[in-house]
Amino acid sequence: MPKIDKSQFSKAEWQRIKQQRKIQKTQPKIRSSVKTSSEYKTAFVLGNGVSRKPVNPQDIQKHGTIYGCNALYRSFAPDYLVAVDVKMVAEINKYGYQHNNEVWTNPNKSYKAMKNLNFFHPAKGWSSGPTALWLASQHGYSRIFILGFDYQGLEEGKKFNNLYADTFNYKKSRDPATFYGNWLRQTRTVIKDHPDIQYIRVIQADNFCPEELNKFDNFKTVYIEDFQKIFDLA
Repeated sequence: MPKIDKSQFSKAEWQRIKQQRKIQKTQPKIRSSVKTSSEYKTAFVLGNGVSRKPVNPQDIQKHGTIYGCNALYRSFAPDYLVAVDVKMVAEINKYGYQHNNEVWTNPNKSYKAMKNLNFFHPAKGWSSGPTALWLASQHGYSRIFILGFDYQGLEEGKKFNNLYADTFNYKKSRDPATFYGNWLRQTRTVIKDHPDIQYIRVIQADNFCPEELNKFDNFKTVYIEDFQKIFDLA
């Protein structure tokens, strides 16, 4: 694990870095034979909507490959981390996370001096969540569970819906909800283009269920309580 210059960070930032590096040390380094195979047959794609809060990523890690997005790396190292926002990639690079973990993003001149990033060629031009779902779909799984893809905002769709609201590089929890149209359209494209994969969206009882997705034979939804029973998490 590369050395980091402590003087670049505040006391709070340095404490977070130490915690992140501790997490990284406890997780085995991903072997290339696992990364590109369908060994598990099951994958989990984690968006950061608040609906996935009851599920601890560490509890599902043994059941399949985990694809995560953006600030998930702060508390958990997924098998693949996808981040397409320039500020988020800069944050990831600042902490040196990509030197020991798989990080994927789009090519950008801002990343010229950054080492050990993986780039999509060509660039997807999508949001991080659907991009992570697309990446997982390239790796030959028979089923993919989708968590934290909430689409609508909180409080009847009005407020920002994200587990990392009120933290660095994220909007405030009281800010207006982010427009989800592109996110939904991109998700729909992935599901349509991969009819041989079963996609299971894990939701809470009050989550928005878009009709655009429900019409696909290879897509279904399950409540989070049922998901927990499937993997004996309850």
